[in-house]
Amino acid sequence: MIYLSLFFTALIAATLFPLSSEALLVALLYQHYSPLLLWLVATSGNTLGSCINWYLGKECLRWQDKNWFPVNPTQLARAQQQFQRYGLWSLLFAWVPVVGDPLTLIAGVMRISFWKFAALVALGKAVRYGLIIYIALCA
Repeated sequence: MIYLSLFFTALIAATLFPLSSEALLVALLYQHYSPLLLWLVATSGNTLGSCINWYLGKECLRWQDKNWFPVNPTQLARAQQQFQRYGLWSLLFAWVPVVGDPLTLIAGVMRISFWKFAALVALGKAVRYGLIIYIALCA
């Protein structure tokens, strides 16, 4: 049940909802849960959350002509231009607070290949959680 809690916390943290999974991860480390299993669970949940963002981005343009659509055409064009400037490899930084979640959403809007997206996002998130675990265990 503890690992499932971490999975869903990491998943929600990767969506546009404001939540952090790092504190729970470190708390569980200090309670002597398996670092490898915590790393796998947190990375999987956080990556899946980003995949949800990608899917929402891929599907959201069908509603761009609606009055309630939260982004105007100028903002959307600017986001697409920024993504093109930094390219596919910017997805390695999908874990960065504030910019990471919108980055994964715009990758869906841009119709980036899901498998390339998932591989880069998972790699970036795996490295980040690995560093958090390493620092927490060495502190």
